[in-house]
Amino acid sequence: MIKTLNLADAFEAIQDCWKPTIAFELNGQEVRLAKLKGRFVWHRHEDADELFYVVQGSLTIKLRDGDIVLKEGDLTVVPRGVEHCPEANEEAWVLLFEPTGTLNTGNVRCERTIEELERL
Repeated sequence: MIKTLNLADAFEAIQDCWKPTIAFELNGQEVRLAKLKGRFVWHRHEDADELFYVVQGSLTIKLRDGDIVLKEGDLTVVPRGVEHCPEANEEAWVLLFEPTGTLNTGNVRCERTIEELERL
């Protein structure tokens, strides 16, 4: 059976910020949905590029050499190995695309690290 998903309904079902939820898996990749608010942790993914697509709100991705500001409808890819720190002043709805099993905090383990993500 082929699954379909309404993004607005899926985001409404997500209760907590900074807890990505797996929406789909394809070709060794995961489509993750997350509500973001506040500042995350500085981290990098050594072996994985990370796509950020802002569905609602805005998101700043802090980099050591400057910031990327994403508005609703914008997307970017943070290349593997690049240290970054996502930050949202107000709640943002973000779709992430990255390899299956990629740890949300990358090379950092802290209170925001989630070992096993929930699924929609």
